[in-house]
Amino acid sequence: MKSLLQTFFIFFTLFSISIFAQQKIINHNCTDISQIPESAIIQAKEQLHIAYGHTSHGSQITTGMSSLDNFMGGTGLYNWHDGIEDGSLDLDDYFVSGDLGNPDRTTWAERTREYLNNSNNSDVNVVMWSWCGQASSATIEDINTYLNLMTELENNYPGLTFVYMTGHLDGSGLDGNLHLRNEQIRNFCKANNKYLFDFADIECYDPDGNYYGDKNPTDACNYNDNGTSRNWAVEWQDNHTEGVDWYNCSSAHSEPLNANQKAYAAWWLWASIAGWESGVANVDYHSIPINIELANNYPNPFNPITIIPFSISATNDNQSEFAQGINVSIKVYNILGSEVANLLHERINPGKYEIKFDAGSLSSGIYYYTLTTGNFTQTKRMILMK
Repeated sequence: MKSLLQTFFIFFTLFSISIFAQQKIINHNCTDISQIPESAIIQAKEQLHIAYGHTSHGSQITTGMSSLDNFMGGTGLYNWHDGIEDGSLDLDDYFVSGDLGNPDRTTWAERTREYLNNSNNSDVNVVMWSWCGQASSATIEDINTYLNLMTELENNYPGLTFVYMTGHLDGSGLDGNLHLRNEQIRNFCKANNKYLFDFADIECYDPDGNYYGDKNPTDACNYNDNGTSRNWAVEWQDNHTEGVDWYNCSSAHSEPLNANQKAYAAWWLWASIAGWESGVANVDYHSIPINIELANNYPNPFNPITIIPFSISATNDNQSEFAQGINVSIKVYNILGSEVANLLHERINPGKYEIKFDAGSLSSGIYYYTLTTGNFTQTKRMILMK
C-alpha cells in the first residue's frame, strides 16, 4: 500500500498547471483568445454598444479586430461594425475627434458629454479613450486631471462603463516618466476597481510570455539588447507561421503582432464587461505572501463551480519579479491522470489569488488540481458531486 501511495503522489506531482488575470485589469495575461468562451463573445455582441475615441496609436485595437474574424475561421463570431448590425459588435469608432491629450488634456471629456447627451446615442453603455503620445510628457497633475475627469463622467453617467487606458511605450524604460505615469493610472484603477486596458503592458510581452519591459521597448516593439536594437514582434513573426500563429493586419506605428495581441485583449475586455468571469481575481493587491501555497478549494464537494485559492511569493530581494511576474501553472486532472482543464499558464505578480473552476461539462467524481511554479509543485484533491 505504501508503495502504491508513493507512486500515486509522484505521478500527480509531475504535472504542471496554468492561470489567468484579474478581470478588470486587461493586460498581457488577457491575450489568449482561446480562453474566451463563444457564449461570452456572443453575450458581448448582444449587450454592448461601445464608443471608442482615439487617434493613430489607438487604432491598433480596431485594425487588429477588423482582421481577427478571418484569422479565426471566418465564422462571423468576432465581427464588429461601426453601428448596429446583426451578428456584430456595435463599436462607434472615432466616436468624436481627438484623444486623451489632443487637442488638449480636457476637451475629450467635454466631447464625451456632448455625445452622451445626444439622444441618438442613448444606447451607448461603454466608453473608452486612448492616448497617443501625451502620456509620455504628462505630469502627476496631468494624470490626476485625467483620473478626475473620468471619475466625474462615471458619477454623471452611472449606467455606463468607462474604460481607462495606459499610454503606449516610448523607449524611456522603467525609470522614465511614462512608466511612472502609467503606474499612477494602474494604481488608481486597482485601488478603485476600474476597468483598465493596459496598452503599455501588452507591448512588454511576446505571446510566449517573454518580458521586454526592462529593455526600453517602444510601441513599435523595438527594444535594446545590450546596445543592439531589435524588434520582438518581428522576431516572433519570423519564427512562426503567418495565418496560423499570427495574422497580417494594419498596425499604426508598429507590427501586426502588436495589433493581434491588442485585438485578443479587446475581446477579453468586452466579454468581461458583459459579465464573463475569466477565472482569476487578485484578492489583495498590497499583501505579498512569504510562501507559495495552494489552498483547499471551496466549496468541496462542489457542483459545478468551486474556487481555488493560492498564494505566490517573491524571491528575497528579487524586485524584477514584481515587474516581470512569475511563471505559474494550474491544471486539473481526473482520477486516471488525464488533464481535464488548463486553468492558466501565465506570468503573474506575487500576491494572493483565487481562481474559479467550472466543472459543468465533467462527470461526478474525484479530481486533482496542481499548482506549479519554478521547482515548486503542490497537488490537492476535490470532489465533484452532481
